[in-house]
Amino acid sequence: MPATAQRNLQPAGYSIWVDGAKRARLRDFYHLFLKMRWGWAFGLIALGFFAINLIFAVVYFIVGGIDGVASGSFFDSLMFSIETLGTIGYGVMHPVSHAASVVVILESITGIITIALITGLVFSKFSRAVGRFAFSTDAVVCTHLGKPTFMFRCGNERSNTIVETRIHVSVALTIQDDRGKPFYKTTDLTLTRDRLGGLRRGWQVMHIIDDDSPLKGLDAAGAKQAELEIEVTLMGFDDVTMQTVHGAHQYSDEHVLWKRRLADTLTILDNGDMLLDVTKFNDTLPEE
Repeated sequence: MPATAQRNLQPAGYSIWVDGAKRARLRDFYHLFLKMRWGWAFGLIALGFFAINLIFAVVYFIVGGIDGVASGSFFDSLMFSIETLGTIGYGVMHPVSHAASVVVILESITGIITIALITGLVFSKFSRAVGRFAFSTDAVVCTHLGKPTFMFRCGNERSNTIVETRIHVSVALTIQDDRGKPFYKTTDLTLTRDRLGGLRRGWQVMHIIDDDSPLKGLDAAGAKQAELEIEVTLMGFDDVTMQTVHGAHQYSDEHVLWKRRLADTLTILDNGDMLLDVTKFNDTLPEE
């Protein structure tokens, strides 16, 4: 990472660092919670639950007035806090002073709000429709039907169908502007087909490199010099949840292979049946 990144740079996607951006992680906690993995989410919930109980346990330990709590036992104060916040109510420990009763009221209100928030967060995360799209590790440029063609493969990792799937592909290249300074230009690629009625296992996306294509005249060395980046976005309707799902992928110049083709995944068997070999999903072969 460059020396300037030692300041306050934040990652903002593929090979990009942002200098001076304001951090808003706590202000956007809901979005972060939905994005994080389930293991981290449950760990964060458990940590938050324990932290709240720990705070109230300290208050109970200082205030006192809890019958059934051994004198000087912080563990008993912690257990009473857990019983109160979790509405367990064993009955062995209970407040006997006004001060302790006030703390119990405050913790009960906190518990109701906390449980409601946790329930809402977990339900939102569980019910969020997430697509499981696969993209070939590398994109290729080869001759297809007599024309130079850029292509890659995408597919649905689930056994359902993504209805009315649409794909959008753009290419970003570093060019020189009128002042001779580098300019990052993004251009949409015209695809042979940008819509599919139902995406199941595989879709071979193709762009013909003609005179109007931004990839015209490029090779491996030229793509590296121009810092080629391919941006892919995919969207459709999940036929099970009936919700919109989407996916995104990026190919840098290192993952665009020239004069290679994608390996065939469909094979016709002797009896006329077709075999889909997904183990070859990412395979490429030398151009014939």
